Amino acid sequence: MNENLQALQELIDVVAKLRNPDGGCPWDLEQTPQTLTPYIIEEAYETVDAIKSGDKNAIAEELGDLLLQVVLQAQIASEHGDFSLKEVAEGISQKLIRRHPHVFGDTSVQSVDEVRQNWEQIKATEKGQSAQEQALLSNKLSQYNKKLPPLTAAMKISQKAAGAGFEWENIDGVWNKLAEEVEEFKQALAHETPQQQSSEFGDVLFSLIQLARWNNIDPAEALQGTNQRFIQRLKKMEAFADRPLSEYTLAELEELWQRAKKELLT
Repeated sequence: MNENLQALQELIDVVAKLRNPDGGCPWDLEQTPQTLTPYIIEEAYETVDAIKSGDKNAIAEELGDLLLQVVLQAQIASEHGDFSLKEVAEGISQKLIRRHPHVFGDTSVQSVDEVRQNWEQIKATEKGQSAQEQALLSNKLSQYNKKLPPLTAAMKISQKAAGAGFEWENIDGVWNKLAEEVEEFKQALAHETPQQQSSEFGDVLFSLIQLARWNNIDPAEALQGTNQRFIQRLKKMEAFADRPLSEYTLAELEELWQRAKKELLT
């Protein structure tokens, strides 16, 4: 057996044993496709972070963690008779062959743009979409919502909608919309259901993203920077502290925070 296939089979066997009711792992046996969904997202982000770092060992490890999620999902599906890893692998192989007729067929292409156009056309045909349906703005925006992290998707959706005419005349309109959404969120918190509160909070975030777009700010990058600064300041606070932070009063924590913030700025 090919070494790659042998290693993959070993992983499949390990996962199957973890999921075996007779002697398997209680945690793994409790998992469902739905409970594992956050781990898929988490492992994908960690894989991207490892690739950005250029650390080959970290990349290999994180790819392994991501692969585990695929094998786990396939294992659970096979237990319910839905599909197996074999069908998953065959399905993606067939899709790649269909969508690369310039490699596996007689189609000739002259550029990367042609490859991309062919891919999208074949994809639309597979989904039974007409050229008219494929051109609908709502279909294009739906793809962003499916494929991208929420903040990035919201920015893309906002940009494309603005390009189609869904735009304010000036930035004052954006500020007014944000104020309106904040008031609606406050009302929802006071009088509405949790579902409505979540919906209104989403509207506030979407309005903030409009402000970011108007000012050429990447909201995902901005939030990532804020997260990093918070972690750096917290690390400084822990370095200054002589006991666990949980043992400090709120006033003492504020003093440590300001001290950390000042030092990081110097």
